[in-house]
Amino acid sequence: MPSPLKALRAGIDYLRRNPTELVYVAKSAAGLKIVVPLDALRWLSDNSKGGKRAPKDVVIGGKPPAITVEATVDLMGTGVRVGASIKFEELRLGSDELRIALKLSDVRMQALGDADSPVAALLKSGALDLSKPGNLANFLPKRPAALVEARDDVIVLDLMKVGKIAGNGRLRRLLGVVTPVFEIREVRVGDDHLILSWRPRPGGVLSAARALRS
Repeated sequence: MPSPLKALRAGIDYLRRNPTELVYVAKSAAGLKIVVPLDALRWLSDNSKGGKRAPKDVVIGGKPPAITVEATVDLMGTGVRVGASIKFEELRLGSDELRIALKLSDVRMQALGDADSPVAALLKSGALDLSKPGNLANFLPKRPAALVEARDDVIVLDLMKVGKIAGNGRLRRLLGVVTPVFEIREVRVGDDHLILSWRPRPGGVLSAARALRS
């Protein structure tokens, strides 16, 4: 991850180039919406240091209400260009759960170069039903810890199943304070922004207060 100082400088530079952004953010906040420019996600992708198997040449775009992502990945030793439109179906946050349901469409996979591996042969044969990527995910040789459900075109992740996230006490305490009084209603893409609509939950104030004291 890039340093906070580098991110702050990039944010200031972005606002200088887009002076109306603050007005848009303020108007959205008044309408109980949190907006994140897709440029911020692009910057994070470009400035994050991944391992050898991390996705490369990531391209992030929008196909409202979905976000579109393309990247080059290593699939069992074969370079593959993958892409998809991703729609957020559900988002449940809590101190013990970070559950995200995603609906995938327009899924594309293409082996790069003159690869003649079994993976490349399989992709070129057209035998894979890419309209149901969830079913394909069930056959992954190493199922990611966060993948809790996959069916047809829907993939469900629970990031609390990832050890480093589950073991982050500060994050879990923060979620314990915030989520009882703050509910995400919808996540979508529009105007080259990721838009999170939320609503207050006054009935959760006592739970938040107890979490804060603890």
